[in-house]
Amino acid sequence: MPALSISHDPAGAARPDVSAGDSGDTGALVRDDGEWIELLRDGLTFDLAGLAPGTAAPFPQPAHRFDLPALPAAADFEALTLSPGPHLATGGHSLPMMRGLLALACDMVRQFDDLAAVVWEPAQSAIGRRFFESATSAWLDGGPFPALGLTSFAQTPDGALESIGLAFWIGQELRIEPPLTADRVAATRLGIRLVNHLVITGALEDDDRIVAPDGTRLALRPSRTRALVSVWRE
Repeated sequence: MPALSISHDPAGAARPDVSAGDSGDTGALVRDDGEWIELLRDGLTFDLAGLAPGTAAPFPQPAHRFDLPALPAAADFEALTLSPGPHLATGGHSLPMMRGLLALACDMVRQFDDLAAVVWEPAQSAIGRRFFESATSAWLDGGPFPALGLTSFAQTPDGALESIGLAFWIGQELRIEPPLTADRVAATRLGIRLVNHLVITGALEDDDRIVAPDGTRLALRPSRTRALVSVWRE
């Protein structure tokens, strides 16, 4: 991989324990005994942990899957963890850092045929290798945000559809209110478009109105705590 180099192989040195889903805290120092390496890509460093001859990283338990007939099982696969380097962790979830992390994940998918899936913890999702590489590469090249995978959607008891993982990107989740959710497929398509819109524009501070692809006028309103953006038909 020409764009990638191993910038540090600590072989037993202590390192901060961080992951892509953390809030930015570096956490306590742990000793990995040579089970991780530091990778350099486009001037940014990332840690790859869970390598042999040590034990694999903790096996993830995602709740949603995309382009996967079944979730990979711990009996058949091992887990590696790719995360920003400790000096990048203070940058929180900055878009350049996350784009670099996901570009590196795409590199690894292309390089290693045995890589079965990519897990994105903020969305509790497991993504098939081809779908992940295709959707993420398209976004990195200027296309739409890969809302199916880097976010996911779940139905609430009252029939609304809420995003999972959008808060990682903008600090807010999306809630599509009934009766817009009567058609679950149509509501999910709408959610994908709205997630892409919000990732581009950022967190919603005030009420907004947009026109859906079918011509429906929609109202968007942030909650009092600004943690949730509700959407309904005007």
